[in-house]
Amino acid sequence: MRILHTADWHLGKNLENASRIEEQEKFIEDFVQIVENNHIDLVIISGDIYDHSNPKAQAEKLFYKALKEISKGGERVVLVIAGNHDNPERLVAASPLAYEQGIILLPYPKSCAKIGSCGNHKIVDAGEGYLEIEIHKERAVIITLPYPSEKRLQEVIYENIEEEERQKTYSDKVGELFKKLSSKYRKDTINIAVSHLFVMGGEETSSERNIQLGGSLAVNVYDLPLTAQYIALGHLHRPQEIKNSKTKVVYAGSPLQYSKSEIGYSKCLYIIDIVPQKEPKIDKILLKNYKPIEVWRCENIEEAIKICTENKDRDVWVYLEIKTDEYITQEHIKMMKELKEDILEIKPIIKENDDQLDEIYHAEEKNIEELFKDFYFYQRKVQPTDELMDLFLKVANEEEEEA
Repeated sequence: MRILHTADWHLGKNLENASRIEEQEKFIEDFVQIVENNHIDLVIISGDIYDHSNPKAQAEKLFYKALKEISKGGERVVLVIAGNHDNPERLVAASPLAYEQGIILLPYPKSCAKIGSCGNHKIVDAGEGYLEIEIHKERAVIITLPYPSEKRLQEVIYENIEEEERQKTYSDKVGELFKKLSSKYRKDTINIAVSHLFVMGGEETSSERNIQLGGSLAVNVYDLPLTAQYIALGHLHRPQEIKNSKTKVVYAGSPLQYSKSEIGYSKCLYIIDIVPQKEPKIDKILLKNYKPIEVWRCENIEEAIKICTENKDRDVWVYLEIKTDEYITQEHIKMMKELKEDILEIKPIIKENDDQLDEIYHAEEKNIEELFKDFYFYQRKVQPTDELMDLFLKVANEEEEEA
């Protein structure tokens, strides 16, 4: 069986309020072609299809277009699980029609696929958290664990259980569930697992929404179902394999750079060729970087203007850092953004002034709004915008009300 593993599309995601939908559309076009050219039998998408629980219409339309073209009228099976960014109910709203096209959408850890025809193929067995599917006379048993929040995990595992059992760690609970489900694996089937969670040892970036709460929702690799031949994970945006002595545990990563912390390595997809009882053959397919993120570091304002002029026609997203001891005027900011329209941020890198900072912190006559303005100006040498101030005051007032 030939499987393609991808994850973390985050359709509809912006970068500093700049839309990425055009890049995502280009990715989907290439993705469909990669699937077709490589004769894929099963596509696995390990969660975070969307960036928000209430996705934009354009993002939903793009996802449905992708599913239609990938499944090719039921010739190919597509398995999708929900991630922590997805609204489970919204993600699976089209399930009744999806099975006819070979598409399986699973929202919760307790989700159960529908036994019977799945496009041109067949789900021969299924229950809460697992399914057995037949594709071209090959059978695969797949354990599925869509994003397991603490609440959802409790619902799956515990009913009328002693409190001592309830106090097990999150990783123990995940491990207990996987151990139970992995009993479905057989020697005559291809055995894989699909989930969306954070595994200890995984390398994070700044663009993931934190789900481990200081480590409490992290999973030990040895609590995964390591009797599987391949474990297809979603959540971390850097493609990577989690090392262990038993099996392949792989994060596919996101298809696009979603923050400047993701500069410096390539995005990819994984193609897995697999038969029962054998170690899978894994190939990495590198993706295009449709509009790279770059950080331009300049020694002064004049150099920044020069670099903007020289690179004005390049199709890149830019974070601009400028060393300066002086105020960056609105005139300079406007000039740089007119020269290079895809500047996302202009950040002054200034010499610290401890006396000035001490004066801000010990200002007894100033209210919280004035203190924030002073500190923002101290850090960036520009005044905060009205929109930023409104947002800050809204958050500050909410915190005060909760206290």
